[in-house]
Amino acid sequence: MKRRSTLTLLATTIVAASLALAGCSSTTPNSATSSGAGTSVAGAPSWCGPKKITLGLLDGFGGNSWRLVTTAAGADEVKKCSSVTKYEYADGQGDTQKAISDIQGMVAKGVNALVVFPDAGQAMLPALRSAYKAGVVTVPYRVFPGGKDGVDYTAWIGADFTTDGKNWGNWIKTNLPDGGNILFISGPKGNSQATDELKGMKTVLTDAKYKYIGETPEVTNWDPALTQQVLTADIAKYPKIDVIVSDFGPSLVGALPAFAKGGRSIPSLVTSDGNSLGCFYQDNTAANPDFKLMTVATGNDNVRLAVDYAVAKATGGKLPSDKVFKAPAFEDSVTGTPSKVQCRKDLPGDIYLSAKMSPEDQAALLKK
Repeated sequence: MKRRSTLTLLATTIVAASLALAGCSSTTPNSATSSGAGTSVAGAPSWCGPKKITLGLLDGFGGNSWRLVTTAAGADEVKKCSSVTKYEYADGQGDTQKAISDIQGMVAKGVNALVVFPDAGQAMLPALRSAYKAGVVTVPYRVFPGGKDGVDYTAWIGADFTTDGKNWGNWIKTNLPDGGNILFISGPKGNSQATDELKGMKTVLTDAKYKYIGETPEVTNWDPALTQQVLTADIAKYPKIDVIVSDFGPSLVGALPAFAKGGRSIPSLVTSDGNSLGCFYQDNTAANPDFKLMTVATGNDNVRLAVDYAVAKATGGKLPSDKVFKAPAFEDSVTGTPSKVQCRKDLPGDIYLSAKMSPEDQAALLKK
């Protein structure tokens, strides 16, 4: 697992490279391109307009490989538009106050557009609103911070987590028709991703024979170390876990062997994909008769849609037609549809085979 030092190095490299580009202009982005129509730069994507801007990408927590790949995907998307003449990155390091200060600092620097992963949810809303009122194109994504488009921020670029929950629920209903105990593991307490996923599952798993155990969801901040601690405690506490639901599957790999230590089979797992998880499944399925795996794409490319929207709004380009990122189902060990469980043992575990960035490019990134 890559640590924050790698993220910091990546951000520094991006900023240093961007300084070699032309200076930014003093536009007022929130007043530009209120509709989908816009003017594109020749040879660039339609969302890349002619106005020169500075763009900042901010994480509430950047300390795992998923965020590293996602940050790189955002940087890669920005490179497609020459009108973004400077690009900066900040990692809130899981500290809500630092994440708020990061937003305030970029606004003070004169950044024209912000793309923000608001891990702390509604606690981030006042800072987002302040940036928006200051004339900065402000685009939170993936985690819903509360508020409304055009009032508290420019637009929220969400993901269809309710459908993820429905897909997981349907898989559970099909593969555990007699019911069972469900352990649901997610990120920070109250995050909108988990709320939507649970909502989706509950529309499918309506029978009382499906019982949620533990805190729903168990809080891990999507931190692999904390996830291991939480899951290890749950394995000791609950003698019967029939299925684990997690929206960051690779973080479970370090804890799953605790089942074997207790003389128990790893249960079914519905989650998001990751190379380490796929390889772990292939290595351990034979010894664990109850271990079945279904994944959805882990969603690194949600950031690309958020960048496209922010850049279009700030530069006068054409706005994307959609404001919701739709992650497809990815692997199913039972049916093999849309694919069997995948594993690239020749590459690091901390890559995501569902991502648009090639596995080889992800591996190269992790070596930096």
